[in-house]
Amino acid sequence: MANSLSRFDPLAELARMDPFRGLDEIFNQSLLGPRLRATGMTPRMDVSENDQSYIVKAEIPGVKKEDIKVNIDGNQVSISAQTVQETEQKQENMLMTERSMGQFYRSFTLPQTVDDSQAKAEYHDGILELTLPKKAGGSAKTLQID
Repeated sequence: MANSLSRFDPLAELARMDPFRGLDEIFNQSLLGPRLRATGMTPRMDVSENDQSYIVKAEIPGVKKEDIKVNIDGNQVSISAQTVQETEQKQENMLMTERSMGQFYRSFTLPQTVDDSQAKAEYHDGILELTLPKKAGGSAKTLQID
């Protein structure tokens, strides 16, 4: 019988941590495992900008577009969605389950105020794409100290 022991390093996952993922997501997915995973999940995002707008792409797989909410308040943007667990399979026939139901939530602050009247949102193949135009006159100002 071969010795199959391996050393467990609880901090190894933190060393590989993506700075844009929260610690709660790291602990929920890696250290606690799927059975103890919390229902709160953070969608991964890409945020880019051009002269006119910010472009946000967020991964929100398995959610109907009607269940996604995007709120814009000045330069604060919040994305949330509710996922529901499928009830088609009986629990006694389940061999393994890692998908969970719960609330997706992500909130972030952009450098400039968004013109919410011109903002657009599209959802295709599990990717939410937001086009958030910058509000005119929202540039920063340096004050002269008297």
